[in-house]
Amino acid sequence: MAIDPRDPGTAYLSFWRERHVCTLTTLRPNGTPHVVPVGVTYDPEAGVARVISSKSSKKVGNVLAGGVDGAPASVCQFAGRLWATLEGRARVVTEPEAIADAERRYAERYERTPSPNPNRVVIEITLTGAMGSRALRD
Repeated sequence: MAIDPRDPGTAYLSFWRERHVCTLTTLRPNGTPHVVPVGVTYDPEAGVARVISSKSSKKVGNVLAGGVDGAPASVCQFAGRLWATLEGRARVVTEPEAIADAERRYAERYERTPSPNPNRVVIEITLTGAMGSRALRD
C-alpha cells in the first residue's frame, strides 16, 4: 500500500526523524542504478527530500544528466525489519540559501554540523511516492 509523502502518518514521519544512514539511488547515463550511502532530510510539508553533496560527485552528475526535468531518484533507510523509501524527481540546487537550509536540517537530524565545503550543493527530490514497512503505516 502506497504512503502519501505529504501526509505519511506519525509512525512513518517519526522513523524519518530518527538518525539513520540512508541510501540514495540515481541512474547512471547507461541506465544502471548507482546506490550510495547518504544523510537525508525529509520535509513532508514541502514534499521534498534533501541530500547535501559535493558538486563533483557522481550522484550529482547523474542527477544533472537528467536535464531540465530532473532525474528519477529514491532514498531509503532501514533499521532491523523497518524500512522506508521516498521517491521522485531530483534536481541539483546551488543557491546559497537553499544550501544553508539543507545544512541546518542535516545538523538537526544527524546531531552534527556538516564539514565546511565550498563546493556543496543540494540534491532536492520532489517526492511523488513513498512506501515502507507495514508497521510504519498508521
